[in-house]
Amino acid sequence: MTINAEVLAQPLLDHRALDLNAAERVTYVLEQEFHYGYDEPIGALRHRLVVVPRERHGDQHRRAHRVAASGAQVRRRSRRDAHGNVVVQMRADRVEEGVRFSVAALLERVRADGPTVLAATALRDPRLLRPTRLTAPDDRLRDLAADLLRAGGTPLELAERICHVVHEAVRYEHDVTSVETTAAEALAGGRGVCQDSAHVMIALCRLAGVPARYVSGHLLGEGGTHGWVEVVVASGDAAVAVPFDPCNDRRAGAQYITVATGRDYADVPPTSGSYLGTPNSTLTTSRRVGVLEAA
Repeated sequence: MTINAEVLAQPLLDHRALDLNAAERVTYVLEQEFHYGYDEPIGALRHRLVVVPRERHGDQHRRAHRVAASGAQVRRRSRRDAHGNVVVQMRADRVEEGVRFSVAALLERVRADGPTVLAATALRDPRLLRPTRLTAPDDRLRDLAADLLRAGGTPLELAERICHVVHEAVRYEHDVTSVETTAAEALAGGRGVCQDSAHVMIALCRLAGVPARYVSGHLLGEGGTHGWVEVVVASGDAAVAVPFDPCNDRRAGAQYITVATGRDYADVPPTSGSYLGTPNSTLTTSRRVGVLEAA
């Protein structure tokens, strides 16, 4: 399967009219652009993009993709980070007015290929159990985790309760938090976006001894990128990653496209970088994501 203008021009299906979770196969298209503009030439651009879904994540397969840059002479290199994510590094010695980064991908979900299976060692992975700066606990988080643990149950049942409690405790609201807001701050404020809900859930899961990681990706029907959580539970001689979206108080299903996973958001921001020159820059983004076929 290749990506060309004809494929990208195909109309998207109305995903709201489809039972995607019951479909045997679903084909998605993802297009995303980031344009950085500068009021004078800049130099030594070093940019990092985490926007390409990995080749396989459980039942989600990347069938084709392309990454491009325009507006400057850009050198590009792709690698995998410590979490297995695709990281595209862009470098330019000089940018006159602006630079545009774009990604297009065709993805397919094959229901029979799920869930996301991990080695049993993931259940003891310190990266999924230790706090980070963004998920560091305070007394309120510790007390809440203790209350949740007292109810007992399996790790998966505990994760279900944590998801619901976080949804009730953090009301969705734009422009009240930032990418630097910690789980403790988001819980104390009681407001935030999907990233904040995910950090609170991760903090509580780790306090309760349930391995958890941050997921960066897309939710069909939303205007921007989305963040949720995967908890890791035992399954026979291995482990599986079970996705939860505390922002929407549900398990994440076929409406979600996974791009990357990490300890928290700081591991997987879609776009980040540095340059030398004017502090005056603008970022304009666009995104198109949806369903091409469902069977």
